[in-house]
Amino acid sequence: MTEHTARTATIGGIAASPGYAIAKAYRLQRDEIKPVQKQVADAAAETDRFRQAIGKAKAELKQIHELTRQRLGEEKAEIFEAHLLLLEDPDLIDVAMEQIEQDNVNADFALHSVAATFIDALLAMDNELLRERAADIRDVSGRVIAALHGAAYTTVSGVTEESVIIAEDLAPSDTALLDVNIVRGFATEIGSRTSHSAIMSRSLGIPAIVGAGSSLMDIETGTMIILDAVKGKIIVAPSDGELEQYRHIQEQYEQRRAELAGLKSEPTVSADGAHMELAANIGSVEDVQKALDNGAEGIGLFRTEFLYMGRSALPTEEEQFNVYKYVLEKMDGKPVVIRTLDIGGDKELPYMKLPKESNPFLGLRAVRLCLQEQDLFRTQLRALLRASRYGNLKIMFPMIALREELRECKRLLQEERTKLIAEGIEVAERIEVGIMIEIPAAALAADQFAKEVDFFSIGTNDLIQYTMAADRMNETVSYLYQTCHPSVLRLIRMVISAASKEGKWVGMCGEMAGDESAIPLLLGMGLHEFSMSASSILPARAQIRSLSRQQWAERIDSVLELGSEQEIKQVVQQHVNS
Repeated sequence: MTEHTARTATIGGIAASPGYAIAKAYRLQRDEIKPVQKQVADAAAETDRFRQAIGKAKAELKQIHELTRQRLGEEKAEIFEAHLLLLEDPDLIDVAMEQIEQDNVNADFALHSVAATFIDALLAMDNELLRERAADIRDVSGRVIAALHGAAYTTVSGVTEESVIIAEDLAPSDTALLDVNIVRGFATEIGSRTSHSAIMSRSLGIPAIVGAGSSLMDIETGTMIILDAVKGKIIVAPSDGELEQYRHIQEQYEQRRAELAGLKSEPTVSADGAHMELAANIGSVEDVQKALDNGAEGIGLFRTEFLYMGRSALPTEEEQFNVYKYVLEKMDGKPVVIRTLDIGGDKELPYMKLPKESNPFLGLRAVRLCLQEQDLFRTQLRALLRASRYGNLKIMFPMIALREELRECKRLLQEERTKLIAEGIEVAERIEVGIMIEIPAAALAADQFAKEVDFFSIGTNDLIQYTMAADRMNETVSYLYQTCHPSVLRLIRMVISAASKEGKWVGMCGEMAGDESAIPLLLGMGLHEFSMSASSILPARAQIRSLSRQQWAERIDSVLELGSEQEIKQVVQQHVNS
């Protein structure tokens, strides 16, 4: 969306990497080569030319891989290993070769047409992560086509002075080659927070906005702009007053970042000396490093659904084992809570014929599905058990409503443990087992569940939704989705109290755990672990270090007597500011 004042235009987008940049725009436009079909007289010579271009592209990608590895680490460089593998992919390269040989067409046209088929198929998918992978094929095929034409593929080398790059999109290789000494940030017309370029921008620590729309490319090179990648907006041709205002905001932001960075290795201790754990919620292998970079003391929620989505068949036990092992080793003894498969509701698997339900959030999902599809469940449990000896694994079952469900899950887990030991496979001697408290029935029966688990993790996103009978994604009833509603807070305190009586610990892995309005209340209730997005960890640590657990414990009773979320938030704010 674009807003105009007398001289200034403001373009909205998605904040992909937080921060502020003030500089002149550099509009990056790749001279895209659009191959035209031609007949070639010598197909063998054309395939040789194709192989040479692939060789040149491989050499370039190896250089980019090494540069990225040195700058950002092995994990971020893996994308270029994937690009190198694409240059050997028979579905891409061999099919293009066949077109050259059978149809006597030029190599650039053959590759372009095969790549376009894959790109169109990926862009048509519902899964955002898969749509983003279309950029990888576009990047790799574009590099080979440029080599076939004897042209340079990369264009970021043209940036020679302090700039904010404006582009339709940035290929992963473009982002990896950015000179952060002069590139102050970038904005793209398309893209999402999950694109490789967005992920790399966060690693590079430069502000970035994606998905800003077509009006972005109307900005001329040399135009002064402000990139506000905190609120997700680009201010074009700002006034002197706006420039002064944002320079002050930028200075304060950098000062605050420096203060928070100093807390990365510090323990999470309240002002009166109470220790608690700040952990990260992750949904992919790539998120692990970000958690560590932000000072996470563990992984409080590892969502395993990504292993099952965007593919044509269930993941094998070996695939899952390798992922779990990697994460446990990467966390080096820090606790890792892995949630078993939570499919259903808003997540479906195309290769599983799940029944169509009028209300899937109240239907066959999570543990309910796993207990029905026990082969699927047992495979995941085996992979988790095999990985357990490589770190501090804790297993968590989601959407538990009945003790019978929990007992069946534990029975299957024990059966698979016994089988593995009989097979001579080592399993950790002790693995903590817990449940997510996200159904009011489980919260109300927390005293009974606490006798049968090692821990609880409160999933507030669903707990609030089910307690308030309001779909959190439905704008018309979003006013009912209240994090600090008295009834929600009373349920949370009930769960923490029940667990404490049995000597069990309680975490929270919903968005509420990182909510600055809720943190003082959760601290006072005695929550042991706060699990949140990695970027929220250091601000939360700073806040907790300024609060007294004892003082907030003494206030809880009176706060919970208040009748509305508004009143509760006002009281919290008054005490925090006093």
